[in-house]
Amino acid sequence: MKLKIERISKCFGKEFYALKNFSLDIESGVLGLLGPNGAGKSTLMRIVATITKPTSGTITWNGEDIVRKPNKIRPVLGYLPQEFGVYPNLNAYEFLRYMAAIKGLARKDAKTRVEELLNLVHLTDVRKYPLANFSGGMKQRIGIAQALLNDPQLLIVDEPTAGLDPEERVRFRNLLVDLSGERSVILSTHIVSDIEASATKIAIINMGQLLTTMTPEDFLKTVDGKVWQWRIPSSELMTVRAKYRISNLSRREDGLYIRIVEEERPHIDAESVPPSLEDAYLHIIHSYGRKNQ
Repeated sequence: MKLKIERISKCFGKEFYALKNFSLDIESGVLGLLGPNGAGKSTLMRIVATITKPTSGTITWNGEDIVRKPNKIRPVLGYLPQEFGVYPNLNAYEFLRYMAAIKGLARKDAKTRVEELLNLVHLTDVRKYPLANFSGGMKQRIGIAQALLNDPQLLIVDEPTAGLDPEERVRFRNLLVDLSGERSVILSTHIVSDIEASATKIAIINMGQLLTTMTPEDFLKTVDGKVWQWRIPSSELMTVRAKYRISNLSRREDGLYIRIVEEERPHIDAESVPPSLEDAYLHIIHSYGRKNQ
């Protein structure tokens, strides 16, 4: 299984490019597509899902051009968009049976598949509840269930944990890891911790362009020796923030502990600490911005 994205651009109007010359190869495993809001992630996901056509460029699935022939991928595609709507008066079982019919599943196969998926996403006990009464996390689980009805080889999930509580977010991440196996999963998000918990490969996108792609391990190496922890008085935070890139901070009884991503030690009292993916992400986005100033 291989998805090949080659020099995809998407222009809205005459001058605004949501994507520009974007190229990426995707194979089995979980690809974490990471970037700030407005980076072009959702536009790319809609193009790959054959909902939107690119202005230029090609996308192939196992050698077949899916821009020209979208039906070459649709039977093996599962998609959970960022804005996932449900029919509030239907219950979970009815909704999945309806979606199965739309996707062309045989009646007998659909019944078995719906039961399997309700169990997989831990919604069997509430299968008869109207979707209008579901929490945000429960609706997201129904969303992933509908995306899996046809047992897709390519699964696309766009900002799946936005608005979920911590427990639901962890459950969703674990589910994505369990689902990856022999299929390709594209997880598009701006939440670094979602990528850290599930991705086997990471692609960074900003302003419609691919900045870099690498494994999580190599991603961490980009900031090895560049992350510092420094305890400062709370009164100095604004001064320090104006001078350095702060990736995180925590307040304790003895002061404010801040994480700084810098090439050189920011202060004699700053200590080198192991990097996180959030540190690496901040470093890459900042470096890109500096190059384009």
